[in-house]
Amino acid sequence: MEIDWIKISVKNNEYYFTGHGEDERMNDNLTILEIEEAILSGRILENYPEDKRGESCLVVGFTNSGIPVHIVCGERNGKLVIITVYIPQPPKFKTPYIRG
Repeated sequence: MEIDWIKISVKNNEYYFTGHGEDERMNDNLTILEIEEAILSGRILENYPEDKRGESCLVVGFTNSGIPVHIVCGERNGKLVIITVYIPQPPKFKTPYIRG
């Protein structure tokens, strides 16, 4: 997956959340706007080309207020799909960029 395609998809509102992604967004009290901000400021941290559910990647970015957000993105039927989102925290992550 390419970060430019992900960002263009968000700018053009050509994406959707899975049910799980929407649940996780709400669990971390993140707005859709904050997810968009994080993607548009973000970069790909990890690629998962062999995922059994289809190619995906982990994007790390920040909201305009500085909250770090991880977004797992995939592509389904030509559209960007947001599989899950979360705020990276210890013990899984030491920093938004480094696993614990």
